[in-house]
Amino acid sequence: MRCARHDKLQKILARSGYGARRKIEALIEQGRVSVDGQVATLGDRVEVINTTKIRIDGRIITIQPVENNRCRVLAYYKQEGELCTRRDPDGRPTVFDRLPLLNHSRWVAIGRLDINTSGLLLFTNDGELAHFLMHPSCEIEREYAVRVFGIVDEGKLRQLTSGVQLEDGYAYFNSLKLQEGGTGLNQWYTVTLKEGRNREVRRMWEAVGLQVSRLIRVRYGNISLPKGMQRGSWAMLPPEQISYLMRRDYTGNTIKAHSRCSGNHHSKKKKQLHSR
Repeated sequence: MRCARHDKLQKILARSGYGARRKIEALIEQGRVSVDGQVATLGDRVEVINTTKIRIDGRIITIQPVENNRCRVLAYYKQEGELCTRRDPDGRPTVFDRLPLLNHSRWVAIGRLDINTSGLLLFTNDGELAHFLMHPSCEIEREYAVRVFGIVDEGKLRQLTSGVQLEDGYAYFNSLKLQEGGTGLNQWYTVTLKEGRNREVRRMWEAVGLQVSRLIRVRYGNISLPKGMQRGSWAMLPPEQISYLMRRDYTGNTIKAHSRCSGNHHSKKKKQLHSR
């Protein structure tokens, strides 16, 4: 005997492709949705079985079956001005507005980018994988293209690669390279680091008296921003790339399991940072 699955009605309809959550909530509030002949109310939970009859404006609709457990990972090109939140009370655009619907599942963001940063964001339907890829002790490398405004000298560059003091601890770039294309006081650099604290890249440059005027994430672990991808668009990663992501870190070293990153390793790393 199986356990019945009860989901909120608006979630069932959204995951079955009948519109965005807000639109569906409005339909329910207007009395246009019924379940087994009864007018639905917002917040109703429905037992998802084959005999359940859900209607919108009197027309019976098809409920998508529960998805299998296949892991999906999606690469999205975040635009400046978008928030990494599911819903904004002020109605500002969010990255989740642009993603395809999943049936009886939802996308989980692997990390975040601030509103003024663009570039690669990864999403998955596997919460355990997301937790693993974001865990500080796993030291997954992030790469950014940074446009900096100000006079940059060798002393400041050495500071950024040896370590600068932020309000939440030391931080440093694993690599820092000057790129072509800058003009005057605006110069482009490529930087990498192995953690993702809030606004960390911006704060590091500010710590040496420089301002970041553009920031684009171009790589997360072994996944790079696809060439030619348009801002605001997404692409599903192929199964072989997902398998690699689940088994290996950015260097190609084998990782044993999702629970593969220990807190003890993280503590050791923090001690190393503070001794730099």
